[in-house]
Amino acid sequence: MSAGLDRGHIRRAFGRAAASYAAHSPLQSEVAARLREHLDGIADFAPGRIVDVGCGPGDGCVALRARYPHAQVIALDLALPMLREALGRTESGSFSVGEALPSTSTEHEPGPAFLPVCADAQALPLADASVDLVHSSLCLQWCDDPGLALAEFRRVLRPEGLLLFSTFGPDTLKELRAAFAEVDRGPHVSRFIDMHDIGDGLLASGFRDPVLEREDFTLTYADVRSLMHELRAIGATNADARRQRSLTGKAHLARVDTAYERFRTDGVLPATYEVVYAIARAPAPGQPRRERGGDVASFPIERLRGSRRR
Repeated sequence: MSAGLDRGHIRRAFGRAAASYAAHSPLQSEVAARLREHLDGIADFAPGRIVDVGCGPGDGCVALRARYPHAQVIALDLALPMLREALGRTESGSFSVGEALPSTSTEHEPGPAFLPVCADAQALPLADASVDLVHSSLCLQWCDDPGLALAEFRRVLRPEGLLLFSTFGPDTLKELRAAFAEVDRGPHVSRFIDMHDIGDGLLASGFRDPVLEREDFTLTYADVRSLMHELRAIGATNADARRQRSLTGKAHLARVDTAYERFRTDGVLPATYEVVYAIARAPAPGQPRRERGGDVASFPIERLRGSRRR
């Protein structure tokens, strides 16, 4: 699991990248589209309230609203400028910063079609059991404690609610990591979560029937500077709290460039991205949930009364 991330740096980096993100994120858009395809095979699913965690500039919110036109979509992101971009792609709404939302179904309380919320995935300002679908594409890797974020997803989901997310696996940017490792021992590329650890985290958080799959993508660049420029343009910069805070010198970057050259194939430099997709359900009423290492069952008290011996 990821650890030691600078949350302030992450917020600032994505805030600065808000205006340039859409033009430099074809991979992120493709992954999000493939993630939503997992909803195609789910019959009789009509969520009333959806939260898109780490919504970025809001393209996913628009797509989810188009798929479920009667649902309220909560656009949630850590960076306020990203939410402003999202508002430009969605219907009008008002900002809600740290304000808890009511747990009543949108069937009875329609509210705005889109509700922007500036908040952290690890501390969702949403009521327990208030959401039917938690959607999150390529956000979990930016959490200090992904297990805490999964627990929050589980908390806000209604019984039998659906969790659908993608994140990067450990082979992501392996070439860039290897090139930096030849130059110094400092942390320059994030450590990403293994698919098996994600599955364990889902079960530990109380989710049922998790299904995970992985897919590799390879993007190509003329040189390392083009890759680094694109990463900065989408806000994906080094957020490790142990990172060197001063600017990296030209000589140092030149050595990284040289080290990366051994990966050049057919005249271009590859950058690998391992993507993990996951889908899981919150337990139904009466099904046990995992809590502190054990199973805890919850069900209406009427069922207990009805089971008394006569």
